[in-house]
Amino acid sequence: MVKRDAFIKSEGCTFPGCTYVETLLKPVFNDQKENLFEAMMALHKAHVVMLNENDLLAKKDTKTILLGLKELNKMNMDQLKYDPDYEDLFFLVEAKLGSLIGDELAGKIHIARSRNDLGEGMYRFVIRNHLLSLIADTNLLCEALLEQAEEHSETIMPAHTHTQPAQPTTLGHYLTAIFDNVQGDLGRLWHAYETVNQSPLGAAAITTTSFSISRERLAELLGYKGLVENSYNAIATGDYLLSSAQSIISLMVNTGRWIQEFLRFASKEVGLLKVADPYVQISSIMPQKRNPVSIEHSRALASSSMGEAMTAIQMLHNTPYGDIVDTEDDMQPHLYNSFKKASRVMRLMHAVIRTMSIDHEHAANEAKKNLITITELADVLTRDHGMSFRMAHQKASQIAKLSLKKDKELYEWEAEEINHVLSGVKLTGKEWQAIADPKVFIERRSICGGPCPSEVRRMINNRKKVLKREEEKYQQVQCELKAANNELEKQVNILIQN
Repeated sequence: MVKRDAFIKSEGCTFPGCTYVETLLKPVFNDQKENLFEAMMALHKAHVVMLNENDLLAKKDTKTILLGLKELNKMNMDQLKYDPDYEDLFFLVEAKLGSLIGDELAGKIHIARSRNDLGEGMYRFVIRNHLLSLIADTNLLCEALLEQAEEHSETIMPAHTHTQPAQPTTLGHYLTAIFDNVQGDLGRLWHAYETVNQSPLGAAAITTTSFSISRERLAELLGYKGLVENSYNAIATGDYLLSSAQSIISLMVNTGRWIQEFLRFASKEVGLLKVADPYVQISSIMPQKRNPVSIEHSRALASSSMGEAMTAIQMLHNTPYGDIVDTEDDMQPHLYNSFKKASRVMRLMHAVIRTMSIDHEHAANEAKKNLITITELADVLTRDHGMSFRMAHQKASQIAKLSLKKDKELYEWEAEEINHVLSGVKLTGKEWQAIADPKVFIERRSICGGPCPSEVRRMINNRKKVLKREEEKYQQVQCELKAANNELEKQVNILIQN
């Protein structure tokens, strides 16, 4: 048992106490080192260039500082370790720079800014990269979905509602639906990107600065699309965190739903989908097993990603509307982990979908079972024999109940037997065969958005154009960021060489 006096002595008499260091400062420092160092260097360089352009930093000082930053950027990250003399990475980097160019000159790098706007700028810099990475991985998944949807535009399978066999459809129709669902989440990711990619730099602590700086130039050099104009909002807002977390949650919730269905499709009892050998695992004791571990891990990762994103939202909840940098030190790793896990889900399921195979014959046979074309009986009675739909539905229900009682599928009935039950309506043998045929059922549903193969192919062709635009948008944004970085490096090199 540790006595109180001994504990107080071991903690030390000045800030930071030993427990504070071990439980907070060290872990935060390591998170910052792993995630923020590159962003910090970019923001430092942009700020120095801007200060020089606005005559707030002499050319000689500018050159020395930039050379120091360049040298600092070569540092082996393993050598960058927490030092109790410095509260966090921000102050340690300043001290390291001071050791290279002198403390007084190193201190000039912080003219007209605060750790607040620097922190917010770094967070946005890092999150936008995570968003773009997830967008790229999601686009890749969408490619695989459309590829398989096109190949299986005529592959008949049962559709389910309430987890029960409902009506025949095609795998192409089903996969196109998933594509549309994912596209909705891609839109949310892009909206989050636009929210994130705004510059808070120049807001300083919260009220800007009395120095004549250019916030617009800082944004331009770092590839931000614009400013979070109000300086109070630039420091206080959490909307870019919320938008990012919510877009991940939506993607992972929606993805988790169809992943669960894929697991059911891959089960022996259902047997519609076969996962390729590289993505299944054999049991350690049961050699006949083909465990679809790739899908199982994707499901678990989706839940974990969503949980990390929700944690970030909960940590933001009830945070005062002011400087939230200290809160974010603990919050940001959850968001980064959420992005990383979501990307792993996208990449894993892309591999599964691109390589999976379908048992066409089994899927088509399943679509003949469980009376799932019987809706067409009600439609035929209404459309071709003048019966009200409510009465037609009742007649179809009678046939369904009788079929279940006699354990017969629709295709096992003769038209004469059905006519006896219908009493008054005479279906021809050809009419009844068509009613019981899943292929006919699907072909007749050719209106906009239906499963008819020609309609599915039309939808797929349109979605190929959508995907092409998405990929072009991604490439354009990447080019814009690269151009901004090239401009920053160009200005740095000019100032160093002069």
